[in-house]
Amino acid sequence: MAQTEKKGGLLRKSSASKKPLKEKVVLMYDEIFTTEDPSKSNPRFWEELFLMKVNLEYLEGKLEALDGEELMKIKDNINCLFQHCIQALGEEHPIRVVNALQTLCALIRGVHQKNKSTSGFDIINMLVGFDKAELCMKNLMESLDSLLCAEGSESLKSLCLKLLLCLVTVTDNISQNTILEYVMINSIFEAILQILSSPLSRREHGYDAVVLLALLVNYRKYESVNPYIVKLSIVDDEATLNGMGLVIAQALSEYNRQYKDKEEEHQSGFFSALTNMVGSMFIADADEKISVQTNEAILLALYEAVHLNRNFITVLAQSHPEMGLMTTPASPIPTTPVTPLGTTPPSSDVISSAELPLDADVQTSNLLITFLKYSSIVMQDTKDEHRLHSGKLCLIILTCIAEDQYANAFLHDDNMNFRVNLHRMPMRHRKKAADKNLPCRPLVCAVLDLMVEFIVTHMMKEFPMDLYIRCIQIVHKLLCYQKKCRVRLHYTWRELWSALINLLKFLMSNETVLLAKHNIFTLALMVVNLFNMFITYGDTFLPTPSSYDELYYEIIRMHQNFDNLYSMVLRISTNAGQWKEPASKVTHALVNIRAIINHFNPKIESYAAVNHISQLSEDQVLEVVRSNYDTLTLKLQDGLDQYERYSEQHKEAAFFKELVRSISINVRKNLAFNTLSQELLLKEFSTIS
Repeated sequence: MAQTEKKGGLLRKSSASKKPLKEKVVLMYDEIFTTEDPSKSNPRFWEELFLMKVNLEYLEGKLEALDGEELMKIKDNINCLFQHCIQALGEEHPIRVVNALQTLCALIRGVHQKNKSTSGFDIINMLVGFDKAELCMKNLMESLDSLLCAEGSESLKSLCLKLLLCLVTVTDNISQNTILEYVMINSIFEAILQILSSPLSRREHGYDAVVLLALLVNYRKYESVNPYIVKLSIVDDEATLNGMGLVIAQALSEYNRQYKDKEEEHQSGFFSALTNMVGSMFIADADEKISVQTNEAILLALYEAVHLNRNFITVLAQSHPEMGLMTTPASPIPTTPVTPLGTTPPSSDVISSAELPLDADVQTSNLLITFLKYSSIVMQDTKDEHRLHSGKLCLIILTCIAEDQYANAFLHDDNMNFRVNLHRMPMRHRKKAADKNLPCRPLVCAVLDLMVEFIVTHMMKEFPMDLYIRCIQIVHKLLCYQKKCRVRLHYTWRELWSALINLLKFLMSNETVLLAKHNIFTLALMVVNLFNMFITYGDTFLPTPSSYDELYYEIIRMHQNFDNLYSMVLRISTNAGQWKEPASKVTHALVNIRAIINHFNPKIESYAAVNHISQLSEDQVLEVVRSNYDTLTLKLQDGLDQYERYSEQHKEAAFFKELVRSISINVRKNLAFNTLSQELLLKEFSTIS
């Protein structure tokens, strides 16, 4: 203790000469940053260190200030500090455990900063030493696992999760983070599941647990066997899966609520601006798009659950009574500020209020409805990179859902009807739909509405070709299910047909501009084949015979667009060039549509001439159609009800690698270790013996 008294004397002396005071913990850190073993002069050094309030900023800054060579000189002391932190995690006194957890966070982050430099030393060797790495990391993971599973302090659990998130996100590309090999070997998967299955733990830590799991699943997922992928794929415990679903639903609900609040604020601001004498100055601002930060981290968690675990599909349709019943926890929950990519947990007041009911008439919601509403918001504006990624991920999730037999069963279930209030982009040529008039329909209608909405609202110069292809594929997969199971869905198919025809019209009008960047014939072929699907199999899944008649009416009414498309693809396919083959495929696909037009148009003209009518009504055209089916000859087209199943590894690996990198950077940037103030911790752990 003599050394401590001596240092205390130094502090008093320096205060008299008005030099800045150094707190004791800082002086102790300085001793670690020498080449001497600090416990030689003070045998109780390590014991005392973990009773001191951690100075994260100083410790991280000190590590970052050293170059690689300087850091290697004090490697033994760093190793010693790391090992004593791990030992302290097993202590009975919570304050020691808290300080050890925070010190580990600072160590990992500070040492990693040096790993970026040209010195290129290995981060594991620097922290623990190669010879002790396996045992140390095993002890660390076991201690964290015990703390997470124990009945103890929620604050400790929160810090454990933050340390694990720090560990996982310490590199931008998590697959290059070699420390994670030890997290793979010493799994904390069961601890994460336990948090998600317990209502109290889930409420306090569910968000961090779900984000942590989503990131761990993405560690070297294409290069080696990742135990978290294997384990997640076979989870069948209902409470755990529902818990995960609730956490995701709450985070997406928070986003939807924030957007709705901004929208209302935006509208009131716009009208007040108009009444202002100098309102013209503000109109441009009022017309700007409403922006709420998207949440890719939670969306990634939803994707992994849907993609990897077939049992999770049932969770999508589970109603959420718990969401409306939640109360605010007694102790404050550490949260971080709202940030890009929305990697912050939803605040507790949102969980206790009501995303549900959906509106005054509907008392229940489910994860799928919340997700569809979220998708309808983020897919409105795809010009922003984060929203483009979010929109793409939403469509990938919907693709997985549209391919799943069980998901399709509840999507098309007539006994599961909901009002789903999707957000619609404001457009000059259409009125805002009244939310109250929404009918109760099977959930597949909302999915189709979302696809139609996207098709109609994104025909622009910066054409999101990839999203359009995914959108059409989702519609096709849903139709394949309806055809296979003979589901006669009462849906306003005309809206879809009209949207598809307008899309073809857009592709033709912007042929030159679009062909410079995209193969528009792939998309055109998909759209034409959707019509072929309706023509060939529509009688098995359209709700009524008159719906089939209306399909023919729309094709005949809009025949000019199909004629123009045929002329365009014929012109390109007869010329030698890169688009010859894809264009000729569209030419062949148009055979039945052209047969319908060429068969019925002369009949309609003849009917008009005989009856001296200059312009036929819809009913009169339909009458001609019904009476002339018998003489129509169509070709049977193969493979219309076949599709290639979604495959992540072969087609989406680059997208997910970049997405996970973006999420990792953001999670790291927004980890807040100081959210637990020392006063709060002392209050919680006031019984230190």
